[in-house]
Amino acid sequence: MNRALLSTFGFIAMVVGVAPATTAQLKPGEVITKDNASRVADLVSPGNYVLVRQGMEMKIVPTRDYNWPPPFRNSTEQYSSQVKLGRNGELTNYKAGLPFPLLDANDPEIAKKIMWNFQFGPAYSDDLDAQDAAIANYAPHGSGEPWAVYPIGHIALYRNLGREEVAPIPSDYDGDTGIMERMAVGPIMVPIEPPFWQLPWTWFVRYRYSSPNRSDLVWTPMDYSNWRTPYLSPWGYVMEDSFFGNLDLDSLFGFAGRFQNFDFKFLGEREMLAVVHAKNLPAQSCHADGGRTICPEDWEMRHVYVIEADARRPSRFGDIPPIAKRLLYIDSQGWFITASDQYDHGGNLWKTLAIFNTVRDREFPSAKAAVYSFDRLFQTAMVDEDVQSGYSTVLFTPNPERPLHDSWFINQGIISERWIVPQRFTTHRAYFY
Repeated sequence: MNRALLSTFGFIAMVVGVAPATTAQLKPGEVITKDNASRVADLVSPGNYVLVRQGMEMKIVPTRDYNWPPPFRNSTEQYSSQVKLGRNGELTNYKAGLPFPLLDANDPEIAKKIMWNFQFGPAYSDDLDAQDAAIANYAPHGSGEPWAVYPIGHIALYRNLGREEVAPIPSDYDGDTGIMERMAVGPIMVPIEPPFWQLPWTWFVRYRYSSPNRSDLVWTPMDYSNWRTPYLSPWGYVMEDSFFGNLDLDSLFGFAGRFQNFDFKFLGEREMLAVVHAKNLPAQSCHADGGRTICPEDWEMRHVYVIEADARRPSRFGDIPPIAKRLLYIDSQGWFITASDQYDHGGNLWKTLAIFNTVRDREFPSAKAAVYSFDRLFQTAMVDEDVQSGYSTVLFTPNPERPLHDSWFINQGIISERWIVPQRFTTHRAYFY
């Protein structure tokens, strides 16, 4: 990247990175509760506003920068000038770093470029192992105790493209398999409560390919011979519609859908409140709303891009995807999703995601195994609430009920491509979607 472009890149990062709050009435130290929720009505997504009105408490804090890891910044400066979009919206000539640091609001392809920036953002680039997580389900007007909890051993990912810190760099891509990313989730401990649950544990393994013409492959060892649920087919329940509660697999990390299954629209930029430097890790369940969210937590003003993701085609089993539209709020400095609202086919707000992150060089002061030479982004929790029914699912990363220990391993070589293979977990067939 030449000196002129470096100068432009620095200017753009300053302009669209973090802007000051545009509302004078909110001050650091102020606490937002359901009694004064209207003060943030225009500073959170419509779905997240429902969460605040039902009791999710917010402590307003000053905005702080999220600085990119040095290897990521170096890769962006070295490689980004050569990256292009292909005919079908795929990346071409991508090596590592942020694909599109220079954005033009008038570019007809800006929505796709923002989504690729999210896909290859600075949070992690090589491998990720989030250990001892948990899915907890809460009912409206509950006591604060979840009605079901599913411990998860690993949420693991291995990137074949965009590698920056663990050899091979910048890719582990042989061109024959075409795999862009591998993901494994499990073991998930499932309570045995007949007739709904018959299995003590399960795994998911997913391969995602670079080619826009090749579907994802998902393996699961679950036996559906005794499946019992009045709402969803087993295929939809496990692989798309619901994931042990409200959460669907395409909502992991805010959005984990295959890009070719969606039409993306750029809706603009705005200032919004988000949790980027959370005080608590592990996250704390919110007593003020019966445990359905995380609170109290530190919220700060962020500059975000708003992207609409419309489901493009019927699912792999021929039915219509239940979530018709997702609004994604993407931090313009860290390129992570801060919130997402999800709509049904009637255009009604159905579910909302609130994502809680923190930035630090280790999970907790006494950490020993995962200590970094620069700050990392850790997701502490993700709330997925059905705002129509009031039922909520919280993904805790890590599980607050487990003894405190290192659980986030980012770009440390813990996960390899040989670790995420279907034969390791299941001999059941794979499903395209």
